[in-house]
Amino acid sequence: MHFTTFLALPIRMISGLFLLLILFSTCAPTPEKTDDRSDVRATAVSLSFDLPWSERMAQSIMKRAPESWMNDFQDDLKWTYTIGLVLNSMVEVGEAYDKPVYFEYARGYGDTMINAAGEIHGYEMEKFNIDMIAPGPLLFSLYERTGEEKYRKAIERLEWQMTWQPQTTEGGYWHKLRYPWQMWLDGLFMGEPFQAQYAVRFDEPEMFDHIVDQFVLAEKHMRDPKTGLLYHGWDESRVQRWADEETGTSAHFWSRAMGWYCMGLVDVLDYLPEDHPRRSELIDILKRTLDAVLEVRDPESKVWYQVLNYPEREGNYLESTGSTMFVYSMIKGVNEGYLDESYRSEAEESWDGILEEFIREDPSGEINLTMGCSVAGLGGDPYRDGSYEYYISEPVRDNDAKGIGPFMRAALEFERSEKGSKL
Repeated sequence: MHFTTFLALPIRMISGLFLLLILFSTCAPTPEKTDDRSDVRATAVSLSFDLPWSERMAQSIMKRAPESWMNDFQDDLKWTYTIGLVLNSMVEVGEAYDKPVYFEYARGYGDTMINAAGEIHGYEMEKFNIDMIAPGPLLFSLYERTGEEKYRKAIERLEWQMTWQPQTTEGGYWHKLRYPWQMWLDGLFMGEPFQAQYAVRFDEPEMFDHIVDQFVLAEKHMRDPKTGLLYHGWDESRVQRWADEETGTSAHFWSRAMGWYCMGLVDVLDYLPEDHPRRSELIDILKRTLDAVLEVRDPESKVWYQVLNYPEREGNYLESTGSTMFVYSMIKGVNEGYLDESYRSEAEESWDGILEEFIREDPSGEINLTMGCSVAGLGGDPYRDGSYEYYISEPVRDNDAKGIGPFMRAALEFERSEKGSKL
């Protein structure tokens, strides 16, 4: 689509958006910081080498961050997808092994960040940042276990954002208001599992078609027909410097971006009804995507590179967060019947590769996930151009939240497999 054509399309959408901004600036309550931390569950842990991998990581996290809001190297209160991912994974570990300590640890974050009115400290709805929806599944866990109305109100607040989230002309969610006309693969995990859970919890099945549309549109616009891999982002307007003039896609296949997409697929399938007429569309996308991912897996280590399709290029490295996301998606896909059993051995090989390549065990019993890309994005200030040089230049660190969360989830799926049934 030429830019002149693009300009003619969104007039009604843009005018509506300005009205929304006025509405939020005048009517929406301003979130207030919840200063009372008396309920934060700071827990002392005694690490054990005998625990399964999922619990060993959960207890290592609790040792490194005695209060749950400290996760992901933070020293201040922040509502963020990274902590939501880690803590919701810990809740799942606690449920699997019937150990309330993990839930109580996660609950400390909710009690710290959300006041009685359901207002979330640091959350600014008017930014329409889809990343801020990702802690939503944690809120469902907190609400269902405690029955506290503040969590239901916070859930409704996040869903209200998604109701008005700006969209492309075909209905794909913008990643953020300040990233107009852009879909990023990351956003498929950030928003859609929450919306799918909301659709089930509050009996709104009409939401499912739009949820499925997000994955279909992402594949339509970001899939490379030659490799089957998906580019990190797509700009419908072709305005961004990182966007290809013809296709609108970014230039490279970033491991974690595709990892987010795969995790979004398997997590949404948890809630999409088995008789939904479009369920097979998502399962087929999952298969196609993982088949393409397996084609670029490192043949020796069985894990994946930061930039997926350049294993020999200078500066590229084996990266842990994307690798854990792929393995989680694959083994969960097999356990849930979305993928056939042939994928199990592939997942097991890559899990062994993760343990060998990325896990460092300390004498105390604490485990660490190494070689995690700390952050990557497109556009912004300073400008991230999506080049190969950009992706390999971002800092690499241990115990990145975007890796330890999927690590726990993947571990749980293997532990369930070993027991022959779900824990």
